[in-house]
Amino acid sequence: MPITLLWAVDVYGRVYSVSTAGLRWVRADDLLLELKRVTAGKGRCWGIGCDHHVYLNMMPSETSIRYREETYENQRWNPVDGFTDTLLPTDRWPWSDVAGMNPQPLHSFQLPSRSWEWEGDWYVDQTCGGEPSQTGGWEYAVDFPANFSPDKKWNSCVRRRRWIRYRRYTAQGTWAKIPLDDPKKPPLPLCDISCGGWEMSDLSGRYPYLWGVSQQGQVWFREGIHPRVPEGSSWEEVEVPKEVSQLSAGPGDLLWALLWDGNLLVRTGLTLDSPTGTSWLEVESPVKEVEALHVAVGVSVVWVVTKDFKVWFRRGVNSHNPCGSGWISIVGEMMMVDVGLNDQVWAVGEDRGLYFRMGVTLSEPSGNGWIPVSAQWGNNTEVIPSRDDCEFGGQLTEASQASVLSCTDSDSELGATDPQNSTTDTPVLEAEAPSVVPLGAADTPTPPQEKEDTPSAPQQDAPKLFIPASDSFINSLLSDRDRTSTPQPSIAEIPQEEGEELPPAPVLPTPEAGGHDVPWMNVDLEGSEAARSAQAAARTSLGDRGAAATYALRTLESSRGVGEEDGPVWAWISGGGCDADASSQISWLSPTGPLTSSLSLTPVQSAAWSKQPQPQPQQQEHREEISKKPLERSNSVWVRKGTLRWWRDWKPQRWVDVGVALEQSTKSDGRKDSIFFVYYTQYDEKKYLNVFISEVTGLVPVLRDCHYAFAVYTAERTKQRWPLVLAAQTEKDMNDWLCLLSDYCCECRGITGPPSRQVLWATTSKGDIMVHEPSFSLEAPAHTMSCDSMFWRQVPGHLRCVESNSLGLVWGIGWDGTAWVYSGCYGQQPNPEDNVQVHLQTDVRSVHVYENQRWNPMTGYTDKGLPTDRPMWSDESGLKECTKGNTHPPSPQWSWVSEWAVDNNVTGGTDKEGWQYAADFPTTFHGHKTMKDFVRRRRWTRKCKITVRGPWQQVPPIRLSDISLMPCLAQSTMEQVPVWALSDKGDVLCRLGVSPQNPAGSSWLHVGTDQPFKSISIGGANQVWAIAKDGAVFYRGSVSPQNPAGECWYHIPSPLRQTLRQLSVGRTSVFAVDDNSNLWYRQGLTPSYPQGSAWELISNNGTKVSVGPLDQVWIIADGVPGFLGETPGAVCHRLGVGPMQPRGQSWDYGIGGGWEHVSVRGNSAEAPRGPHPPPPAGPSRSPVPPRPATQENGNAVSV
Repeated sequence: MPITLLWAVDVYGRVYSVSTAGLRWVRADDLLLELKRVTAGKGRCWGIGCDHHVYLNMMPSETSIRYREETYENQRWNPVDGFTDTLLPTDRWPWSDVAGMNPQPLHSFQLPSRSWEWEGDWYVDQTCGGEPSQTGGWEYAVDFPANFSPDKKWNSCVRRRRWIRYRRYTAQGTWAKIPLDDPKKPPLPLCDISCGGWEMSDLSGRYPYLWGVSQQGQVWFREGIHPRVPEGSSWEEVEVPKEVSQLSAGPGDLLWALLWDGNLLVRTGLTLDSPTGTSWLEVESPVKEVEALHVAVGVSVVWVVTKDFKVWFRRGVNSHNPCGSGWISIVGEMMMVDVGLNDQVWAVGEDRGLYFRMGVTLSEPSGNGWIPVSAQWGNNTEVIPSRDDCEFGGQLTEASQASVLSCTDSDSELGATDPQNSTTDTPVLEAEAPSVVPLGAADTPTPPQEKEDTPSAPQQDAPKLFIPASDSFINSLLSDRDRTSTPQPSIAEIPQEEGEELPPAPVLPTPEAGGHDVPWMNVDLEGSEAARSAQAAARTSLGDRGAAATYALRTLESSRGVGEEDGPVWAWISGGGCDADASSQISWLSPTGPLTSSLSLTPVQSAAWSKQPQPQPQQQEHREEISKKPLERSNSVWVRKGTLRWWRDWKPQRWVDVGVALEQSTKSDGRKDSIFFVYYTQYDEKKYLNVFISEVTGLVPVLRDCHYAFAVYTAERTKQRWPLVLAAQTEKDMNDWLCLLSDYCCECRGITGPPSRQVLWATTSKGDIMVHEPSFSLEAPAHTMSCDSMFWRQVPGHLRCVESNSLGLVWGIGWDGTAWVYSGCYGQQPNPEDNVQVHLQTDVRSVHVYENQRWNPMTGYTDKGLPTDRPMWSDESGLKECTKGNTHPPSPQWSWVSEWAVDNNVTGGTDKEGWQYAADFPTTFHGHKTMKDFVRRRRWTRKCKITVRGPWQQVPPIRLSDISLMPCLAQSTMEQVPVWALSDKGDVLCRLGVSPQNPAGSSWLHVGTDQPFKSISIGGANQVWAIAKDGAVFYRGSVSPQNPAGECWYHIPSPLRQTLRQLSVGRTSVFAVDDNSNLWYRQGLTPSYPQGSAWELISNNGTKVSVGPLDQVWIIADGVPGFLGETPGAVCHRLGVGPMQPRGQSWDYGIGGGWEHVSVRGNSAEAPRGPHPPPPAGPSRSPVPPRPATQENGNAVSV
């Protein structure tokens, strides 16, 4: 790691620096130099002197800073004198710049400041275009300003040559005054400066920008700063809407300014082309009642100190969103903060000590605690302790005592305090014999024994305090600190109610103040000398009474040698040039270093640190263990950043590379709040999208252009059918983000562990398995939960459909017909101890493309179609062109396991070559050719396979096409659960031995039929309904626990001219879906007549239906009204279903776009039933238009 410097200024204006490789503070060589504040960058440090001038200190380097001055000598040829400097009136000057626009005679060049010196005299450049010249450096041309060349021609009428002189910067390693320029509006006097912007340049010689604030509230920008011109050239004013008192520029494109009214300004549009930005945005102070005091920014962080010395962190800040999204309070009281390299944070505490924020990383930008900057001071080997040790002797002043009463619970590890034992178990100094004179207590009456032993301090050697009257920052501090001191009780005097909250930490009592105002800069040197003498006497009398007191006295005494002055009382710090991070090994940033009670930390934390002053060898291991713990339990921010691709779903629709970040903040009360950001650029303008994790309703993998893509849903995005679609580069990246986001979504909703027995199961057309944890409000008659607010989480595995019941039994069927039973394990990343229940799961499915041809009289059937025809290679609908070459598996997780082959197993039949014929596209196709068939098609198929790990156990050996478990209430008990299924050939099967203890059952029982079936369902009271492949409906009679297979099938007439496809049986109702997506309800079901009497049309927009144990009705809707472009397959809930209204009233649409199956047969969470709500006012959300219901009555026929 390169050696870099940390800069600081004390209250007297003296400048100090400490090296990352050094051990002690080093004062600037110029002892007369007095600066108000400094701002450091890479390799340099700027400062503002008490004379309001700007100073620059360039770090010494092996390469000197040289600048080349150049000017051009111009001549014109005339017939008498040849080439001469007598030019035409329209020509350029005899001595000018390269463009000839400005006169530049040799004598006009002056050194810009005393920091430069000439390296030599002017000389002629003997090269032309980098090549040696034989013409003495002259270049010739026809006329000004034509192109010049070293070759003299017959028509060369003008010539020029370049003169060069170098000047060298000689002030490296020293503080040099920046010369005053003479702009129209002089920027001086300046009250603040900030250096930044060096990371905006992509050049090898990155150079910073310098911003300044005048005492009139104006903002100025230093122009012309360059690696060869470190001082810059001139000041440019930047318009501001209000007066500014302080600003901070980050290494990138962040610039925040503090207004005189306490609010903040953010500069936008900072780029390389526009270094001063374009506009200002105002941000309110973290607390409306308290004005902001100081602001500091880094690459993507903003820290603010308010006038009550509270520290605040701005969340969500980056170049796309420079204003951020909210404030987070950070424990600790500081006077000012500074953000250095790597977004590391440095601060000046309220005790005037220097602190470093430990634990600051990309994932934890707010860090996790403060540690002191414990560099050595003077010529001895002792470190500079916190200011309360030097001046307060470990004692808490009135400001810190207030925090004792208000911040006692800031560290939960310290435990509760027993007020009765606090005085005996904890060493505390007696209040009657104070050993230290508090700050500002020069006039406080002192006990006689202390006065006798206290030598007088030499006042003539005390330096005069540096208090610049024009510094708005210091003025604001002074005005804010002018409080009237009031007597404060000691710790022992705290009332019982407040004392109960105090942890058992050794906090030193404070003697009563003498009624004086205590300005923040009033360091009483005489009082300090008296305090030291008093401590020396107290050490003799106290002995080893308390570890905290002993440590405070030893540190105070050893920190000052003979003839040395006190350690600095700090006023300012700048870490912009200090290369430190959370992993840096810097001796003076060790978290195990000495830290006693500090006003900048909470008293509980300070006491916890100071209770172990000098551990014995046998205690060393225990002390190190404690010292590595965070100093605070504060609000922290956890961030994961990355890059993904975002599907921009407005024109022009395309994939866009974006940056993403998941940001979680933990409040002081333990509550967590997370936001997911997506940063993108549109028309060179940085923008962002954000989604609150608490509002996410689903994270669903989707099929998009062979990408590893997933969709993020919220309630509002579900209503608008506008999910946020993102894609990762690899499957691992996608799974990592899905796992991370899902974990935080579940955490904010209090969802832990495996799915409950009541969950709703669903699958997508991609094969992903989703579950929703229901609440009583989901099926409540009134105030029903909105379907688009339901939260869906993913369960590992890959299935086509899933069925369950309330006893925790879950069965699924893969796309290849394999039956699977849920083994009870849940988790995106299964734990090693759960491997017994996590299995490898494979699934195979077929991908189809259609070859289309049209007949013509000359060549017969050919792939030359009409201009209006579908593509000759297409999908089944003919709307999308799909060739064998450009057709890929459903997602990158799939892999091909076969080659393309003609598929003869197509509905309607085929000829020997697999062709189907029709009169035209897209009419019905058949398997034989007729005289009127002018088009034909055949289907090509290819199989692909996916392998995943999930909590699913295979049930061999029969492949299934449909399955159904009998629904029941959660309190039901059954020795064996009836399970009915259909094989892939249409055979009816009954599974025996299924129970919660043996969910896979023992064997299959074949139930005879005279034709293949395609759908089956069992409902309450062992009602078994089924649909044959020709659409006929059957009811199985006499099914009971004693006779699980029943006796015979009863035929139920289908709706008129409709072919039913799938049905579901609930407790007392039967719903079915036909081939035209119509939803039907079977009327007249009674215990004495379970076949019902007629079919009633409910809706015309359903592809799958599921009826639960409470007769609740859910469907997979074919589409959503008003969203014609939506991908078919949306979860839809029937509202108003009840005993008096079994068919329901209206539909509520939820998440969708590619969902395949839904099952609510496990949800028996029944809410208390109230009076029926009236039908909702306004237009209905039902997918069916008002029309008369079609009914058909029929009698059951025994077959």
